[in-house]
Amino acid sequence: MKRSKVEFTNTQGQKLAGLLELPDQGKPRAMALFAHCFTCGKDIAAASRIARALARHGIGVLRFDFTGLGNSDGDFANTSFSSNLDDLVAASEFLGKHHQAPRILVGHSLGGAAVLAVAHRMESVEAIATISAPATAQHVRHLFDDKADEIQESGEAEVTLAGRKFRVKQQMLADLEQWNTPDHIGNLHKALVIFHSPVDQVVDISEAASIFQAARHPKSFISLDNADHLLSKTVDADYVAEMLVAWSSRYL
Repeated sequence: MKRSKVEFTNTQGQKLAGLLELPDQGKPRAMALFAHCFTCGKDIAAASRIARALARHGIGVLRFDFTGLGNSDGDFANTSFSSNLDDLVAASEFLGKHHQAPRILVGHSLGGAAVLAVAHRMESVEAIATISAPATAQHVRHLFDDKADEIQESGEAEVTLAGRKFRVKQQMLADLEQWNTPDHIGNLHKALVIFHSPVDQVVDISEAASIFQAARHPKSFISLDNADHLLSKTVDADYVAEMLVAWSSRYL
């Protein structure tokens, strides 16, 4: 595989850092855009393993850090779910200009909710995969419950997410409220596959059911059995990649 660091600019003029994984030989038969989980980053193990596995099968992958995370510029406190969607559009435009426009969107956890919400803004996309994803962005609202009053009264507060401290502003909570239904999923008009573990302790399997019920055909569900939410075992990430390659070949 060929891996290279890339940078592109979001709508606010900030530089976002990405990694581009390409097949070792020849032109990719398709490009995929990967959206990472909430407060994670492009370098999380699952994203790295899935990207490498897809590249081995001839599918190029761009994964990047959302604004204010990882190596990307910006302040996390000034971001929202909607700004993440804008970042994905900027990444798609970068791929279209310098490589190939993405034909596949892959989203992990909240990144899955993001690709479901942004897909209609990318005409090139033909297939979507969600991994351990909630049906709506509002699912993460409970993470701020203990600081919600402070955020509302002061406009912002420091919260602990996945063991790290972040500043969160009222604009993020207000934005999440706008994404509280899965209605948009029924208007995807693209092939969809849902990966989810029935023992996921972070995003319940019922969220996968909500996505499946809201979506129209062609749609598929693939159980991840005893995998954890972050796909921390290499075998689980490799399984997702192998199944995604097989599934997407029908639609690409």
